[in-house]
Amino acid sequence: MRIELTDLTKTYKGNVHALRGLNLDIPTGMYGLLGSNGAGKTTLMRILVGLIKPTSGTVRIGGHDIASGEGKLAVQRTLGYLPQNLGVYPDLTARRFLDYIALLKGLDSRTERRRRINELLEVVALTEEADRKLKGFSGGMVQRVGIAQALLTDPRLLVVDEPTTGLDPEERIRFRNLLSQLAGDRTVLLSTHIVDDVAQTCRSLAVLAKGRLVFHGDVGALVSRAAHQVWTVTTSGPAPTWGRVVSALPEGTGVRYRVIAASPPDPTARPTDPGLEDGYLALMESDRLTHPV
Repeated sequence: MRIELTDLTKTYKGNVHALRGLNLDIPTGMYGLLGSNGAGKTTLMRILVGLIKPTSGTVRIGGHDIASGEGKLAVQRTLGYLPQNLGVYPDLTARRFLDYIALLKGLDSRTERRRRINELLEVVALTEEADRKLKGFSGGMVQRVGIAQALLTDPRLLVVDEPTTGLDPEERIRFRNLLSQLAGDRTVLLSTHIVDDVAQTCRSLAVLAKGRLVFHGDVGALVSRAAHQVWTVTTSGPAPTWGRVVSALPEGTGVRYRVIAASPPDPTARPTDPGLEDGYLALMESDRLTHPV
């Protein structure tokens, strides 16, 4: 399900510009939306799912203009949403919670609800935990319940906002794999500030900074933004003072530094192949220089 954004702007009270004239086409499949906290990602997600209205510009999802009542209704029928903070009822079991949400979404047939809920509990690997109360669930398990509720109506568009924040490494990997499996012929829009989540799941992405679209394209194109700018410096002396130190790992009697810089930050610096995090950081540094405020 294709998403088309044209000159999309959102300004809050106090002249706070959350989105600044976004123009972006998002194709079917897994797509990443990357940016730091405050970049405008959650505002964009809330516009896409119809929770808030843009100040100006247009959003078309699957050919429907969501500014019209008819278009908004058509999109909501094919939409699943996992917000950044999913509100659950802690004294309900996972099964009863999903049954309640299914009723709210118009699944009136008890037989159909039961079939769909059992199917989704298996998809998110919670069948054996289905009759436990949610207050006993880990953060990762709650997020999996969140994905299950988002999938109740088999949506063509699945929007997930910061889904792995606070999860332990094992749950993050499990959740990322689940999202990738769900993509198929639907659009899964993953909004996150965690670069590795995008690196492990998406082939294409967009990057927001202070409400502006600063990059869109495939992952390889973003990685190339750091080409010839990543260096390794191993020293027992002071840390490099030129460039941006990305990591510092003890090695023998010294420290191995990974540095992003336009030129060698030290006479002993060795060029190093960039990764997605390097490309993202190089992009952000370039954007800060271009838009300092």
